[in-house]
Amino acid sequence: MCNEKIASGPKRLLKTYRGYCHRVKHLSTQLGASYKVVELDKEGDGPVVQSALADWTGLRTVPNVFIRGNNIGGCNSGQLVPLLRSAGAVKT
Repeated sequence: MCNEKIASGPKRLLKTYRGYCHRVKHLSTQLGASYKVVELDKEGDGPVVQSALADWTGLRTVPNVFIRGNNIGGCNSGQLVPLLRSAGAVKT
């Protein structure tokens, strides 16, 4: 089930109360990106997903952005924008 949460399409694994998580959502919305948010603090299996995140990426921190199942990191807009464009998730 954890893999299904991040397997396809642009995803942001977030916690609703984290400032950097708000920044990633705001930037994504500002860019017109299509994405799905998984708010780990609101998911019943959020702690399990976050532990799996640590196994997959070496990081348990959020935000954590995945594009087509590939982890691209957190709130680094310099890296995020070109990757979203190349994935077709942002209107050019």
